[in-house]
Amino acid sequence: MASGPVGRHAGGGGASTGPTIPEPSYAERARTLVHLGRVGTLSTHSKKQLGFPFGSVMPYGSDERGRPIFLISTMAMHTQNVAADQRASLLVTQLGGGDPLGAGRVTLVGNVIPVRLAELDEARRLYLERYPNSQHWVDYEDFSFYRLEVVDVYFVGGFGVMGWITPEDYINAQPDPLADAAAGIVDHMNADHGDALVSLTKAFAGLDCSEATMTSIDRLGFQVRAITSEGPRGARIAFPLEITTVAEARTALVEMTAQARGKHPR
Repeated sequence: MASGPVGRHAGGGGASTGPTIPEPSYAERARTLVHLGRVGTLSTHSKKQLGFPFGSVMPYGSDERGRPIFLISTMAMHTQNVAADQRASLLVTQLGGGDPLGAGRVTLVGNVIPVRLAELDEARRLYLERYPNSQHWVDYEDFSFYRLEVVDVYFVGGFGVMGWITPEDYINAQPDPLADAAAGIVDHMNADHGDALVSLTKAFAGLDCSEATMTSIDRLGFQVRAITSEGPRGARIAFPLEITTVAEARTALVEMTAQARGKHPR
């Protein structure tokens, strides 16, 4: 999988001094959110109350360019709305608990249009792959596939991390190669390797901490939340080399932990 350029860093969460730690670009992070998401909030222009937005819970699939695909009925209000005005937006938020304002989210702005006949088979495959139960109504006459053609993207990565992404950058980016495994890696490290995370945080983030938890991981590094004498601190730790598989992530974490414990023996 092409990793895409690092480009503009997502920023935030690292130590306040020292060199910038590489992070995936906003475009990569937005693509990853859309890839991992299953349901978004679709806002359309109300046909009944002109000028007002109308929000709908919207399951979606996504194609190789990160464009959301919807299977919607002609009876649905949002379908009637886009028939009159194709302009819409889809809000996708990061899965999981915690403070919703600190979580990642992305708003895709664009036009909702029917999927062309030549592309229907692929749209159907992608959607059914994500929602197998929809096979029970996918062939109903009043259901059709639509796609959001993206014209602009706004990404929020948490407090103070936000910015616009061009549609070209969004489409050309790729989801992070660890996206599907990241939650499992984070859970495993926090449940079984808390002492290793403390060592890693002391050695590579320069934080003297009594406790550390991993909050995210990607191809370039990982984020930790540390408990220090001055209170909670966030930090980012870079991998020595770019990671593309779970096996590579495991190897890097083991080797970095050994190095960290050499620097800071228990």
